[in-house]
Amino acid sequence: MPKVVDPNVLVGTETHDDAGVYRLTDELALVQTIDFFPPVVNDAYRYGQIAAANSLSDVYAMGGTPKTGLNLVGYPDDKDPGLTWLGDMLKGGAERFQKAGAVILGGHTVRDTEIKFGYAVTGIIHPQRIYTNATAKPGDKLILTKALGTGFVTTAHKRGDCPPELFEAACASMIQLNDIGRDVMIEFGAHAATDVTGFGLAGHGFEMAMGSGVTLILSIAQLPILPGALAFARNPYLTRASATNASYVASELAIEGKPDPVRLEFFYDAQTSGGILMCVPADKADAAVAAAKSRGASATCVIGEVAEKRDKAIVLRE
Repeated sequence: MPKVVDPNVLVGTETHDDAGVYRLTDELALVQTIDFFPPVVNDAYRYGQIAAANSLSDVYAMGGTPKTGLNLVGYPDDKDPGLTWLGDMLKGGAERFQKAGAVILGGHTVRDTEIKFGYAVTGIIHPQRIYTNATAKPGDKLILTKALGTGFVTTAHKRGDCPPELFEAACASMIQLNDIGRDVMIEFGAHAATDVTGFGLAGHGFEMAMGSGVTLILSIAQLPILPGALAFARNPYLTRASATNASYVASELAIEGKPDPVRLEFFYDAQTSGGILMCVPADKADAAVAAAKSRGASATCVIGEVAEKRDKAIVLRE
């Protein structure tokens, strides 16, 4: 991307943050983001909910409040002249926007060979209260607010191999809004945050470490995992994204001991509408976890800590 020279661009293309931020006044800035993807489930309404929650998540990760959205739709109307899925997709997305206290103003639809759906989202934030992924501090505890494994689960679902109870748990997680994580990170004075999506915990953690000039130390045994998902952390349920995420971080990754190889796969698994990864002062971490759980983010837990910069950006322990 060409470099943007504008003093009002507070977060832009030069960083790997979740959204862009543009200052309107000394008291108000816009948070803008966009995301869309093909169906990850066969239920159109749920697909719409998941697409909306995923798109809203970037605004929450910056500490912002979503206000408006625009539908982005690619649709094969030649294959489905009756637009059988489209109405339910839009209804599902609208339900999540209503839950978020935001409104959908319109959108744009194009013909496509495969369904794609998502949103461009605009939120608001105070220019001096922006959370980025580049301000983690040594001594912080790393907290993750959702369980990992949605990539494995949705792949198993597409193949018809996923148990109903596991699929339901994954959908509930993907549909859940990350306003819970946003509120907790603000309340307990988190220093940095990001949401965990397509790059997986590996990629998003790597960008946090590199942007902050620190090393993240993660415990594989402490990673929250969707109940029953361990059975699908193998071929043929490993996606191409798992391999690219592993390759992305390989040169900056150190592994200590012998982590469980099955649990290790969840470090690389690409997430859809994953949780907030936040860096919270150590003395507030337990209270932050308890607060997130009490508000509905039941998988929230401490998964590691932030250390001074070492040879590698990420250290994985058993």
